Amino acid sequence: MIADRVLLEVCVDTPAGLAAAIAGGADRVELCAALTLQGLTPAPGLMALAAASPIPVYPMIRPRNGDFCYDGRDLDTMKRDVDAVRAYGLAGVSIGASRPDGELDLEVLHALVEHSTGLGMTLHRAFDLVADQSAALEIAVEMGFERVLTSGGAISALVGAERIAALVDQASGRIGILAGAGVRVSNVADLVRSTGVREVHGSFGGARPGADPASKLGAMGFVPPTLQDTDQATVAEVVRILRGLP
Repeated sequence: MIADRVLLEVCVDTPAGLAAAIAGGADRVELCAALTLQGLTPAPGLMALAAASPIPVYPMIRPRNGDFCYDGRDLDTMKRDVDAVRAYGLAGVSIGASRPDGELDLEVLHALVEHSTGLGMTLHRAFDLVADQSAALEIAVEMGFERVLTSGGAISALVGAERIAALVDQASGRIGILAGAGVRVSNVADLVRSTGVREVHGSFGGARPGADPASKLGAMGFVPPTLQDTDQATVAEVVRILRGLP
């Protein structure tokens, strides 16, 4: 069902980022670890903290860095992580799986979908690796996903805007199209107008001071000179822009 207004999903990977997203007015959170690696499964402690959130929280289920091609050990880990999401009472999961050729791994996806019964489901950007996104969208609809997160198969959502618009037309309200990758304060309005999406996704991070490279923390590689975390003011500005759109 198409949302009455454009919704904002913010991906976060720290307790402070979670608080900033909520305070900034996000409609939903994708909860992750290691956003510098494009997001991994969050730790149980962060899931537990997120359970008190006043908005829906969808943890990323991605057990390791690297591709989305998963073997039996990976799948077992992912199922246990889905169990944790359910145990903490969170709203849903962000899942995906690929074959080596980039097409969706239907066997793994079916197993994950079945194991996620009762939870909301987002098909993450494994969707952006497929050759035929139109066919993949129909698979996502058939599997019962609520939405797909996509850049239209491009480096950024703005570059892939034409393809995203075609997916919105094809979806016709049967499934949500969540536009993500490179979404900024400066381009979010143009992205929504050019694609017709009713949901957008981003990290909206701001720079934070890290460690002096000459310090022991810096020299040992524990802390880089600059850190990134979700910025409440940036989230609030994106929310303000989205609320002003028809």
